[in-house]
Amino acid sequence: MSILELKKVQKIFGSGRTKVEAMKKTDFEAEKGELIAVIGPSGSGKSTFLSLAGGLQTPTSGEVMINGTALADLAEKKRAKLRLKEIGFVLQASNLVPYLNVGQQMQLLNKVKKGNMRKEEAETLYQTLGIEHLLHHFPKDLSGGEKQRVAIAKALYTNPSIILADEPTASLDSDRAFEVMNMLKEITKEKQKATIVVTHDTRLIDDCDKVYKMIDGKLELQEKIHHMI
Repeated sequence: MSILELKKVQKIFGSGRTKVEAMKKTDFEAEKGELIAVIGPSGSGKSTFLSLAGGLQTPTSGEVMINGTALADLAEKKRAKLRLKEIGFVLQASNLVPYLNVGQQMQLLNKVKKGNMRKEEAETLYQTLGIEHLLHHFPKDLSGGEKQRVAIAKALYTNPSIILADEPTASLDSDRAFEVMNMLKEITKEKQKATIVVTHDTRLIDDCDKVYKMIDGKLELQEKIHHMI
């Protein structure tokens, strides 16, 4: 059974002359241990796809399933609980709480969810991301790249079964970007997660199991990576 499945999912904004089909009817599956990239130009519908897959938006039609549960069948409170338990989001807009330092951001997650990383695992994660010296810093004191790395740490800390990352390396230099992709690959394989990475950077997709391209709201599986570059 797929961890994440989209069945004929479509998203339309507006109506009449202002109607925009942000995502055409889409079928999609992600299995345990799969690292999947979604590439495509700005405005092609990649972020819409990710927010639909994560239950942040409701499809106009079709069904989103997480571990066999249809999101549409759940009341909003239960849907939010499922998102918290199963999905780790790395979004472009930093989801850091401004009045908590980095260490407190992680402690807050322990209050709202059980089964998070053990202390040793978390310390290894911080070192891999190069944020171990930032635990007492507040978001206002962090650079864009540091905020991005802390956001990635928050997403992985909760041990989700699905990781949804929207341009996770956008604010990082090349070396750090490759490190982050390697780390996502290792975590995906070792802990059997399903990871979907939306990216503009085709250099980062060599190690992905599948690559999809999104153009004008249409998602298509690519046969060979070198065909796209």
